[in-house]
Amino acid sequence: MTGRLAGKIALVTGASRGIGRTVARAFAREGAHVIAVARTVGGLEELDDEIQALGGGATLVPLDLKDGPGIDRLGGAIHERWKRLDVLVGNAGVLGSLTPLAHVDPKEWDEVMAVNLTANWRLIRSLDPLLRQSDAGRAVFVTSGVARHPKAYWSAYAVSKAALEAMVRLYAAEIAMTKARANFINPGPTRTAMRAKAMPGEDPESLPPPDALEDAFLKLAGADFTENGVLYDAPSESIVRF
Repeated sequence: MTGRLAGKIALVTGASRGIGRTVARAFAREGAHVIAVARTVGGLEELDDEIQALGGGATLVPLDLKDGPGIDRLGGAIHERWKRLDVLVGNAGVLGSLTPLAHVDPKEWDEVMAVNLTANWRLIRSLDPLLRQSDAGRAVFVTSGVARHPKAYWSAYAVSKAALEAMVRLYAAEIAMTKARANFINPGPTRTAMRAKAMPGEDPESLPPPDALEDAFLKLAGADFTENGVLYDAPSESIVRF
């Protein structure tokens, strides 16, 4: 296939629905072979059908991202088959309860941190050598406005995203002298299941659909996007440098 990502190998987490599904489809349409990671087998199979209809190709990986050794095995499998990874999109996330910090259940706190933060660290740990093997490795992690502008009751979710941003900036500094780049993107309010859970009284039709984010993710995944350790704010189409 031809396209902006022709011949690229791109891994997308949380690929079975929402933003992840949109990104996986867009990458496949632009010529990438997509490694689609999610817990839901049915959702992955539906995505595969959509990608095949586009003329693209995908490898489906049913995986709970709390399975650290599973992420390690994934890195080994990618190395064995392709020897490199061109794009990593760390999109999967969980909201947890919107509640006062003092009321958060410890098990729920641990789960939010495990998925939103630790899993992305495990991905970096497993896939960093493969991104370095690419001619232009690109890592893109999904954050939220509450990471830098905390709101009462967003508790574990806001903390996990703030920590994610710090981690990505650290990683970006460590790969600054390589061809790889690491950045993060704030999608802004988007018509997803997570948004509906966070804002149950909001009219979802008032929000842009995940498809509206395609160009933003394609931009950050491209070899010509050479910024490193920056935030791309999708609603304003602007770059925030630190």
